[in-house]
Amino acid sequence: MKDEICGRQTELEIFDRILKTNGANFIAVTGRRRVGKTFLIKHGFASNMFFYFTGKKEASNQEQLERFSRTLENHYIVPFLAETPKNWDIAFDQLKAFLLHKKTKKKQVIFLDEVPWIATAKSGFLSALDHFWNAWAVDRNIVLVVCGSAASWITKNIINNRGGLHNRITHHIKLKPFTLGETESFLKRKKIQLPKYDIIQLYMVMGGIPFYLNEIIRGDTAIIAIDRICFGEQGLLKHEFNNLYKALFDNYEGYEIIVKVLATKWKGLTRQEIIEISGYTNGGGLTRILNDLEEASFIMSYQPFGKIERNTIYRLIDEYSLFYLSFIAKSRSALSGTWANLSQSQKYKVWAGYAFECLCIKHLDRIKNALGIAGVYSESASFYIKGNEIQEGFQIDLLIDRKDNAINICEKKYAQQLWNRREQFRAISKTRKQLITTLVTTYGMEINEHSLSVIDNVVTMKNLF
Repeated sequence: MKDEICGRQTELEIFDRILKTNGANFIAVTGRRRVGKTFLIKHGFASNMFFYFTGKKEASNQEQLERFSRTLENHYIVPFLAETPKNWDIAFDQLKAFLLHKKTKKKQVIFLDEVPWIATAKSGFLSALDHFWNAWAVDRNIVLVVCGSAASWITKNIINNRGGLHNRITHHIKLKPFTLGETESFLKRKKIQLPKYDIIQLYMVMGGIPFYLNEIIRGDTAIIAIDRICFGEQGLLKHEFNNLYKALFDNYEGYEIIVKVLATKWKGLTRQEIIEISGYTNGGGLTRILNDLEEASFIMSYQPFGKIERNTIYRLIDEYSLFYLSFIAKSRSALSGTWANLSQSQKYKVWAGYAFECLCIKHLDRIKNALGIAGVYSESASFYIKGNEIQEGFQIDLLIDRKDNAINICEKKYAQQLWNRREQFRAISKTRKQLITTLVTTYGMEINEHSLSVIDNVVTMKNLF
């Protein structure tokens, strides 16, 4: 079963080590909606999965208890009618009885999925889970896995729990989207052979989300796949945005507002700029939204080069959200060829530049590897100067500030533009570090006397895989 999984080798190795050791383990798996958490857990622990239960969204506590009881009954080999428990303490007592009934020497895996939907206010679920773990399971050869797309909820209520579950998590796995290389492997598993350029186009729209990528079918080009999946009336991603944040966050409207605000300024916004545009007041509510969105990998925060903490920039990095708000939400028709038409527009060129920039940031390790500096500690940042009457404003997409007294200036610009950016940056930043001009491009550059005198390094799209 495990060989069916594309990528995820680090996570699978952790699972294997856990299964080969004696004693109890408490694992929390988080990650954004559709990233493949449930698939990974069920397949990684397939041979030891003794009990699996998933919560139901917006179900009452009584309904959750009834579903738990019926699920438990279905796990018994012989017919067994479990009485619907009156509360979660009784429900976990039934689970203990079931596990003891198995009489096995194998490590028993218990998987509780979508826990945030189960542990509603006044449900008593968390206190019962606390008692089940601390009073019984912790002394057994048991693996308890909890999971949920609401990463911030899991972090606050289980990983950083201040009560009986405090410091009980033995492993926290943050499941990330596929990389470009994993995306290519995933498509090949589906017998889909696409040029790297097409895979990059698809990645800039869907990111490395397996559930989205699974919609691509053999024979698709990138343009055809995007047109059908994103603009077709039955396309999965045509309406996905309407459920994406709703499924993850309480009071999701506020999260959508912030995401939409960030989508209007691709260079990113400071907290104060977000407040001015969104109308949000400066307080804990905004802090929680920004933290939650970053924990779920929808946005990122960073310090611009040479700036202090209050200048923190927030930018939208979720590929699908950016694409939806840029194109799908504004497209009224579902006619075939919509994307082929849009991809010829100036707006496409602007979007593609930003989306490719985000892709490079997410694959910084591959860029460093291509530059031969994988072992050098570095920090990444952008650089932005607002123009005035005297000086023209400009932005550098990516700086790799290295501890070996050098800075890579990474841009997609032409050689002369990149040289100009380097000299402008040198003058304004007053840095004494060596500045290394690094061209990031799809197919490479034309080798001539001029380019050789300006460009120090070239990173092509094949280096990103």
